[in-house]
Amino acid sequence: MKQPAIQVPEGLDEVLLHACCAPCSSAIVEWLMNHGVRVTVFYFNPNIWPREEYEIRKNESKRHAENLGIRWIDGDYDHNAWCEHIKGLENEPERGSRCQECFAFRLTQTARKAQELGIRYFATTLASSRWKSLEQIERAGHLAEAVVNGPQSKDSAEEQPNTVCFWAQNWRKGGLQERRNQLLREYNFYNQQYCGCEFSVPSQMTPTKAIIRELMRQEKQKNKDELPAMSAEIVSGLKRALAFNQIIMAYWPLPDEVDIRPLIEELTAQGKIILLPKITGYGMMELRRYTSPADLVEGPFHVMEPVGKPFEHYHLIDVALVPGVAFDAVGHRLGRGKGYYDRFLAAHPRIYKVGVYFPFQLLTSVPFEEHDVRMNA
Repeated sequence: MKQPAIQVPEGLDEVLLHACCAPCSSAIVEWLMNHGVRVTVFYFNPNIWPREEYEIRKNESKRHAENLGIRWIDGDYDHNAWCEHIKGLENEPERGSRCQECFAFRLTQTARKAQELGIRYFATTLASSRWKSLEQIERAGHLAEAVVNGPQSKDSAEEQPNTVCFWAQNWRKGGLQERRNQLLREYNFYNQQYCGCEFSVPSQMTPTKAIIRELMRQEKQKNKDELPAMSAEIVSGLKRALAFNQIIMAYWPLPDEVDIRPLIEELTAQGKIILLPKITGYGMMELRRYTSPADLVEGPFHVMEPVGKPFEHYHLIDVALVPGVAFDAVGHRLGRGKGYYDRFLAAHPRIYKVGVYFPFQLLTSVPFEEHDVRMNA
C-alpha cells in the first residue's frame, strides 16, 4: 500500500512550527489544521537582514496567524548574535556550512521554546523550500533535539515528559508547493527575493529600499571620523552656490546627515531668510523662519524644529536643501520612509530642490515610486 506523502508521527496532535515566512508556512499550517493538528507558530529568524526586511516578513507571518486565529510567538531579533554564531563562514556558498549553522541556531532555539511550552514536537517550514538542503535541515533539527534533551537513551527519551522531538518532514510533497503559490496570491503576501541574510543577497538583484538604508547606515558608521571634513567641504560649495539666493529652505541636521549648521548661521548673519521644517501631523510639515538656535525645540524623530510663526509665501522660496539616505544622478531620492519631504515638495513643485549628501550616498540608481519627488540638482 502506498504511503501518504506527509506522515504524522503517532500520537502527534500539537506542534510548534518554526516559520521562516508567511508564504512558506501558509500551505503547511492549512494542511496541519485540516488534519487535526494544533499549530503554534514560532517566528525566530535573526538571520534576516536588514531590520526593515525582517519586520516586513515578521508582520506578514503575524497577519497570517491572526487571520487563522492560531497562536503566534515572536522570537527575539538579535542579528549580532546570529553573526557571531556563523563567524568565519561569511564567504561560504549557499547550501554550504554557513546555512548548516544557521539552521542549527534557529532550530535549537525552536526546540527550547517547544520544551518551555510543553509541546513535544517541533518542525520547520524551512523544509518547504526547494532552495534549501533537506539533509542539512534534518541534521540541524536532530542536533537541536539532542542539545535540548541532553544525554539520554532513545528508550528513556520516550518516557521523559520534557523531551522534544523533531518532526523531519519534506513539506514539498502532497501538493503543498502548488497550494503555497495559490495562497501567496490569495493573501497577497510579501514575497521576498532572497533567503534572508546579507550573504544570500544575489549580486544581480536590485537592492530594495530597506537594503540601501542599511548599507548607507553602515557606510556612515565606517566613515564616521571623516564625516565632519566631508560636511565642511560640502558647506563650502553650498556657500558659493547660494550666493544669489535670498529665501532658502534648509534643514537642521540629524547626527548622521551633512552638517549644514555653519552654513545656516552664516546665511542668517548675511540677512537671508532661512526656513526650517516643522512636523504638524502624520506625513505633514510646514516651514517656519529660523533666526538663532534659541528658536529650536526637539520635535518628532529627534529633529530640532523652529517655534516661530508659519511661513506662508512658499512661492517666494528660491531653493530647498533636502537631506536623504541616498540619491542617484538623475535626481531620485531615497528618504527615511516617512514621506514628509515628498508630500511637502509635491505640494510646492515650483521650489528648486537640491539634494545634500555625502559622496558615498550617490548611487547608480535608487528605487523610486511615482509619488517620489525628484531633485533638480
